[in-house]
Amino acid sequence: MFESFFPRPKVFFLSVLAWAAIVVGFWYSAGTELGLALGFDLDPEREPIVGPGFFITPEFIWFYIYYFIICALFAAFWFRYSPHKWQRWSIVVSQIILFSTYFSVQVSVAINHWRRPFGDMLQNALQPDNDISAGDMFSLIAIFAQIALVWMVIYVITRFIVSHYIFRWRTAMNDFYMMQWKRVRHIEGASQRIQEDTMRFAGIMEGLGVSIIDAVMTLFAFLPLLFQMSQYVETLPIVGAIPYPLFTVAIFWSLFGTSLLAIAGIKLPGLEFRNQRVEAAYRKELVYGEDDDNRAQPPTVTELFGNLRRNYFRLYFHYMYFNVFRGVYIQADNIFAYLILVPTIVGGTITYGILQQILTAFGQVTSSFQYLVNSWTTIIELLSIFKRLNAFEKAIKEQPLPEIDQEYLEKGSVLDQ
Repeated sequence: MFESFFPRPKVFFLSVLAWAAIVVGFWYSAGTELGLALGFDLDPEREPIVGPGFFITPEFIWFYIYYFIICALFAAFWFRYSPHKWQRWSIVVSQIILFSTYFSVQVSVAINHWRRPFGDMLQNALQPDNDISAGDMFSLIAIFAQIALVWMVIYVITRFIVSHYIFRWRTAMNDFYMMQWKRVRHIEGASQRIQEDTMRFAGIMEGLGVSIIDAVMTLFAFLPLLFQMSQYVETLPIVGAIPYPLFTVAIFWSLFGTSLLAIAGIKLPGLEFRNQRVEAAYRKELVYGEDDDNRAQPPTVTELFGNLRRNYFRLYFHYMYFNVFRGVYIQADNIFAYLILVPTIVGGTITYGILQQILTAFGQVTSSFQYLVNSWTTIIELLSIFKRLNAFEKAIKEQPLPEIDQEYLEKGSVLDQ
């Protein structure tokens, strides 16, 4: 799955994490000083520009240059250290996707900056005596349209690149497995694993991979905003005054939801995997029955379908209580931000525009931390596909199969070797 597309996957991904930690740490600790030394007019206290000009400030231009340099160094190292057939896609295009995803998140930041003047203008316009003209409102709406146009262009380009990227990954997997076809064609479901499982793996990665990158980039973009917005919140219900209240509460609430759903859904990946196994056993017997009158007899088919039925009913039961916990948490999340802001709202210490900024930033951060909560069912499906392909690869390499595969192999219902 990975070595077909990435050079030396284990070392590669460890180097990605290490290099990311180094360059991100340097950016936040000394990036501004280096930019000033290079002549960029960087001012952390400067009021953010409301509009498309937000993306061409000296701070952004310096970031673009910095990102290009660190990406070029990383790619050059891997091109020389471990050349790979798909290195341009797996390394360079990955970097492009990271940048475009970060840029789209910054568009959300630009829209959040727009919310404050628009919300304040809306609040003033609703007063009986106001000096807000229709032209003022249309002017801010036009600015939003310009920012939204930037988002749309970036979104379309990103999705186009990601679609091609994922198909190249599927192509790499397909080529890798087909090179082993003579050795693996006797394995039960070999054709399905190469065609369907690689297709499903690629499809899920297209959505899930972009989502996790977006979640991480959103944290980098909106966490500083939550720190800034915390100055408007002096006290919280029950706990009172705490340092950086918005940031602290966002972390607590997100970790609570993630832990809750992880515990509630801990059995689901294994059940999904077993479900694919019993489906494969049932399908296999029916396929044999097409050519052999002695196969797919009623007693055998009844037993196999009974196994399938039992597994589905177990799956339905575990999904039932998982969905109870997930539903309660999601509904509570809809009002949680308002709940912690009650003392601030009734105290009249913030404007409507600031409230909109806080709600948006808080929602972006919590949704990023809640990635596991929002994507758990998709992650479960991906894990089950991963398990199937991993077992397939172990059979190719003649390595011991995972425990769950050995269980089915002993029953004679999964792999015929």
